[in-house]
Amino acid sequence: MLGFVPPLPQQPGRPPSSGHMIVCGDDALARRLAVELRFIYGERVTLLLPPGRDASGPQTPMTQRGRAAALFGRMSAAMNRAGHGNGATDGSGDTNAGVEAVRIMEAPEPSDDVLEEAGIDRAAALALVYDDDERNIRAALTARRFNPRLRLVIRLYNRKLGQHLEELLDQAAAVAMPGIDPALLDASTTVLSDADTAAPALAATALTGSSKVIQAEGLLLRAAERPPPGPGESADPGLCTLALLSSTTNDPAGAEGSDSSGDEAPQLLPDERAVAETTGRGTVVLEAISRADPARPATRMGGRGAPLSQVFSRRLRWSALGIALAALALVVASLLTTRDGLVHSTYLTLLDLLGMNDPSEDGTTARKVIQLLSGVAGLLLLPLLIAAVLEAFGTLRTASSLRRPPRGLSGHVVLLGLGKIGTRVLMRLRELDIPVVVVEEDPEARGIPLARSLHVPTVIGDVTQEGVLEAAKIYRARALLALTSIDTTNLEATLYARSVKPDLRVALRLYDDEFATAVYRTLRTAHPQALTRSRSVSHLAAPAFAGAMMGRQVLGAIPVERKVMLFAALEVAGHPQLEGRTVEQAFRAGAWRVLAIDATPPADRNPDLAAPPPFDPEGAPPPPSSGLVWDLHPGYVLRAQDRVVIAATRRGLAELLRRQRSAVPGR
Repeated sequence: MLGFVPPLPQQPGRPPSSGHMIVCGDDALARRLAVELRFIYGERVTLLLPPGRDASGPQTPMTQRGRAAALFGRMSAAMNRAGHGNGATDGSGDTNAGVEAVRIMEAPEPSDDVLEEAGIDRAAALALVYDDDERNIRAALTARRFNPRLRLVIRLYNRKLGQHLEELLDQAAAVAMPGIDPALLDASTTVLSDADTAAPALAATALTGSSKVIQAEGLLLRAAERPPPGPGESADPGLCTLALLSSTTNDPAGAEGSDSSGDEAPQLLPDERAVAETTGRGTVVLEAISRADPARPATRMGGRGAPLSQVFSRRLRWSALGIALAALALVVASLLTTRDGLVHSTYLTLLDLLGMNDPSEDGTTARKVIQLLSGVAGLLLLPLLIAAVLEAFGTLRTASSLRRPPRGLSGHVVLLGLGKIGTRVLMRLRELDIPVVVVEEDPEARGIPLARSLHVPTVIGDVTQEGVLEAAKIYRARALLALTSIDTTNLEATLYARSVKPDLRVALRLYDDEFATAVYRTLRTAHPQALTRSRSVSHLAAPAFAGAMMGRQVLGAIPVERKVMLFAALEVAGHPQLEGRTVEQAFRAGAWRVLAIDATPPADRNPDLAAPPPFDPEGAPPPPSSGLVWDLHPGYVLRAQDRVVIAATRRGLAELLRRQRSAVPGR
């Protein structure tokens, strides 16, 4: 039975054959990834989970094994309904035919004995997606020692450490297997971050609710949602139509479509006929392709230096202005009552102010009065200077502390939570120069140093307590991003924010799909004119991790309601559905579409198309133009040496990879 997970004591000690995939993790991403590999790619999967309750969901009494089994059961039922109700895509077949159920193991650590029991020496790929970077690194080093040919996919939050680790593990594989194909070596180790994968989609949802950006060789692919055309109007297809939104998108009581929504679900990669015949549905189109700016550091809010208003108080500034006006009046009086020039009168007045001049015993009465008044002004100047010094020291002392939201701030994004996801989203928003106010309960949270260095206004407090969101100026915000790790906290903050500002744009992070659907429908009904989105980080990140385990580079994933569309780079060689066919013939509606061809010679190609061009603060000349050709003629014949960028559904990419495996001898 598909999706059935037998009890642990009945499972065999070793997998029955080689070539399986192992997923090790302790949170939702591990379970999602196992589902992706099992039900989308049709792979044999061994899932290694820690025993006991799920740490990511303390509000539920289910164990890790129980949550995984429930998820596999729901996915299996959905796949069976989709297969019997709608039929499979022509030629795709059953992804799960002949594949046994996911094998679940429980162990506190991926030790040597546990990995051997999981069959690490015969596995094709291993995903290490624990939330702890150190645990993933230790397990990766152990796995490479057991199986040099193993494809490793590692979840790391630290980007620099990930680059060094990838080079180290690739070098170890090259030493263990002399003469290995460079292409295979390049795919042998992949370091990914679920936060980096999900942050662009979450940030885009908060900004406009419609724009999604994917980066490829220094170029930006911008996908945008467009409303359904009115009577007598025709929809603008942009460069190409990527998806048709569900029929319930404009229904206040409707829900975002998912894989189990049937005919009401969004249609990914429709053909021109389907687009022309569909009415009343919005679209997602490829709107523009532009050159990406170099990877600049996130900018500070309020500039690099502190303005005068932040160094000295308003009372001190008014006092200084009064002293300056008094000194100017004394200089003018000296000019009018004496025959001295401007420079000499100013010089004498300053000496009198500072108490450095001799008494004017032989001077005129007017000169004596001016000297007395200058002395009085000088007495007032002394406490002013002392106050300025004290306030300057106070500003320096608090410069490293968190900023409070300024009084006149408006049009900003309120970000709840500065964990791994919130920190990456904050960095993304500041790279786009979007004003942000952060709300975080833990003063020692991961993203607090980043918020401090970027001078981002931060409110420390429990978002569920009264007055916290008001301190973040929620009533003047443009959007709310609720990204804490607790679903109920995100929901409570969203409901309270909507009570303060009913038209507030909201994007909240929710794990459970059924709960997210119910929340979405209720919020749409209560606030039909306001934009509401619910997103799961594991749902956004799992396709990229699964593609990496299959040896393919996934450039990015964009959410289309509760479905996911992937952008990937593929070598045409070994794909019979692409090789020798024209661009028009290679298009498979609902599965994949060729968007671009890399015209760069194979020896000079950039192995990582998703990498942004380096930022040179010295203003070096711009990088050379990209080798990707986007304006493709429909009659262009794809050759084996070509590398293409495709938009694909999860099933479409899985079908391409299955066909390639079947075309390779020995697989």
